[in-house]
Order: sequence, then C-alpha cells, then structure tokens
Amino acid sequence: MTKKVLITGSSGRIGRALHWKLSQKYKTEGLDLSPSSATSIIGDICDYENLLKSFENVETVFHSAALHAPHVAYSSEKKFYEINVHATENICKAALACGVSQIIFTSTTALYGYASHGKEKAVWVNEQTIPEPKTIYHKTKLEAEKLFNQYAGDKLKVSIIRMSRCFPEPVQKMAVYRLHRGVDYRDVADAHILASESKKTKEIDTYVISGKTPFLKSDLEELARNPEIVIRERHPQLANEFDKRKWKFPKSIDRVYDSSYSAKEIGWESKKGALDVIEQFDKEDYETLPYLE
Repeated sequence: MTKKVLITGSSGRIGRALHWKLSQKYKTEGLDLSPSSATSIIGDICDYENLLKSFENVETVFHSAALHAPHVAYSSEKKFYEINVHATENICKAALACGVSQIIFTSTTALYGYASHGKEKAVWVNEQTIPEPKTIYHKTKLEAEKLFNQYAGDKLKVSIIRMSRCFPEPVQKMAVYRLHRGVDYRDVADAHILASESKKTKEIDTYVISGKTPFLKSDLEELARNPEIVIRERHPQLANEFDKRKWKFPKSIDRVYDSSYSAKEIGWESKKGALDVIEQFDKEDYETLPYLE
C-alpha cells in the first residue's frame, strides 16, 4: 500500500517543491488556504476539526505553513501566535489523535536572531548555537519548536528543519549568500524528505540546512573585515564571475551556517551552489533578481 503524506502550506515555495518531489513516490495531499496545483484540500490549519479530517490515514505530515518574515509589517503579534504557535499545537494534537507517525517541521535559521550577528568576526552557527530571537517571526518559530519537544515521543517522531534564506534576491547577493547563509528551495525539500526517510530512532532532532560553505572557522575574522579576500581564496571561480561582470563584493559577512550535522545524520548536502545561482540568472530564471548596486 502506498504511503500517504500531507503537506501544510502546500501552495508556498517549499510546499510546492515538496509536493513535486513527494508525489512521485507517495500518495500526497496538500493543505492550504490558497488554491494551487499542489493543494488538494483548501482549509485552515487553525481549524482543529479540519485537521482531524485531513490527517486520516496519513503517516507523515510536512508542516511548512506559517507566517514569515515579510508578514511582520502587515500582521499582528496575535496573528503570528495564532498561526505559528497555536495552529502548530493543533497539528501535534491532531497527529497523535489520527496516528500520524512523524512530523517534519519547516523552521528557520532566522530564529538565531542576535546570536548570528558577528561584528569583530563572523559567527559560526550550528545546531548548538543558542537562539536569541529578535522579531515576532523569530519568537513564534522558536515557540513552535518548543511545542514539538513537548509532543515528540514514541508515537510521534519529529524532525525540525532550520532552513536558511531561499527566496529570490539580487543575483550577486544571492550567490554570496549561497556560500554562508543561503540555500536552494529544492535542496530544502530534499532535506525534509531525507529526514522523513531516515532510520534514526531519536524522538526529535534538529537540522541546520544551508548551502555548503567553503569557509573555515579560521576565516571568521577576515570574513568580517574583508570577505573579498576570503572569497577569492576559497571560491576563485565565483570571484572570477564577479570580476568578469564588474559586480561588487560584500563589505562584510557576519555569519556562517554549518550544515555538517545534517550531512552526517541524514546524508543531506546542498546540490545548488553559488555558481548555480549565476547560471539561473543567465538563463533568465525568475528565482533570481537583477544585479543591484
């Protein structure tokens, strides 16, 4: 019998990527308020009764629905808690009530907040870094993670995917971000799926998901002072592309996300690096934006 999975937020960027990949292997349902080709159930994650109906015979829930950073200026704190925290608790309760075996939660590296801002030197960020949230978005994603720690157990396994930036941005920024704080949305989907298929027995685990960095911990001071020097040494191909196009290098880099734990535990590594961003741009892919001075 084909395994049945469900994606919340299936009309979003990560939800759509998940749906495309999962539907090739599993019976895949998508739950979202916004209609799309990836959404089979139009519904609200705040509606507990709707969750109970939607989770029938589902083995794995991929929970990617949320209010995000761009919503901070337009949504109230109450709305952030309602969707990012209270609805997440409803999902945990409904999952247990319906016999869902695991939840894969789309979280964010943004919740590290102040802890990821280095001044004298860049900060090396991994799963052991203690978050210091700044905005209501950061706070509510961290609160949701804490809820999963309460509900995870023998009957419900949880994987938390802390993904770095993956939305369209000016090409030169996006390419450099891919070295230290950015990732392709398709690679993010792969991380979710690898976590769901892992044979690990932990009740809950957390994974930082970001592009593979060429930087070393010994580079952190120079990254803060003059990242161009480090980029030229660690990724000369990218430096050549910047020179050829007369693009400016960043003046400072304040953090490096380390995904080595994800590689070790679930076999995930990013496939799309900085040069892939430039290739997308050259092919007029809308996932990249024009160069910005």
